[in-house]
Amino acid sequence: MPALYNAQSLLSSAVGVAVFVMMVWALIHCVRTREDAFPAAGKRTKTFWLALTGGATVVGFIFLLNPFNLFSLAAIVAAGVYHADVKPAVSAVQRGGQGTHMGPYGPW
Repeated sequence: MPALYNAQSLLSSAVGVAVFVMMVWALIHCVRTREDAFPAAGKRTKTFWLALTGGATVVGFIFLLNPFNLFSLAAIVAAGVYHADVKPAVSAVQRGGQGTHMGPYGPW
């Protein structure tokens, strides 16, 4: 039984480190993104996303070795929303609209 507990503890720690890296990555991208890119992409302000990703990173650091609690899950969702929705939109704006799938009659 101690071997199983050690394996579960190691896996939990690995998941905690992985999601913490994801949160730090979201925060760094948010810091490096131009402030005007957020409203241009139709997203909330840079200050809002800095607060959200910064708070998620702090929560991820606090619960680094215990990532399966309510606060950690909320932080994971916040960083995940940034990566899945906000980051591609503001990156497309910063590239000058390339990669937005524009056809001859508009976006598709």
